[in-house]
Amino acid sequence: MNGKLYLVATPIGNLEDITSRAIKTLENVDLVVCEDTRRTGLLLSHFKIKKPLLPFFEENELRQLPKIIERLKKSEVLALVTDAGTPTISDPGFRLVRECIGQNIEIEAIPGPTAVVTALSVSGLPTNRFLFLGYLPEKQGKRRSVLSQVCQMQKLMSFTVIFFESPHRLLKTLADILEICGDYDIVIARELTKIHEEVRREKVSQAIKHFSNTPPKGEFTLLF
Repeated sequence: MNGKLYLVATPIGNLEDITSRAIKTLENVDLVVCEDTRRTGLLLSHFKIKKPLLPFFEENELRQLPKIIERLKKSEVLALVTDAGTPTISDPGFRLVRECIGQNIEIEAIPGPTAVVTALSVSGLPTNRFLFLGYLPEKQGKRRSVLSQVCQMQKLMSFTVIFFESPHRLLKTLADILEICGDYDIVIARELTKIHEEVRREKVSQAIKHFSNTPPKGEFTLLF
């Protein structure tokens, strides 16, 4: 009889956001598959949970996948967590889920925090229809191509665009949005649920001016 894989959402910042169901699940599994053993170790330690950890990140995902499936086929119960938020959402895991489906291994999601919906809920932008892009391409040419296509789609069917961006690329991306899409109203959510949480609602040009004077720091979610 096969085991079971739990997809356990963990806090994106504030540890109090973890659910009691997530804690109980982590307490009862045989192994925690995680993106970063150090970060997950600190999380488990905070809630006084002791479990063996198996690293599972983008660079080793294909190598670790057969080992995880083998353990699940031996009736073990495993939990998959990422550094923060809901597993597989712009994080490693979808290949594992797909393989479990193919192998008839039971999967159960333990829902919880995600930066995507958290940012959308406080943005003040329309929430009835949205497009999540994960991280935009690093190369400027591909990034500009994606933005161009998205802005064209927006003209046909109105929706809110959501994507993640790193601090060192933020200004370049904002400049691309301004040139390709125009001086849109944009929402920039930074360090959500953390001590230095900030949600800025302004024109793209205003955001460029602000972050040109104040170097970007932290994790960013952009919406327009």
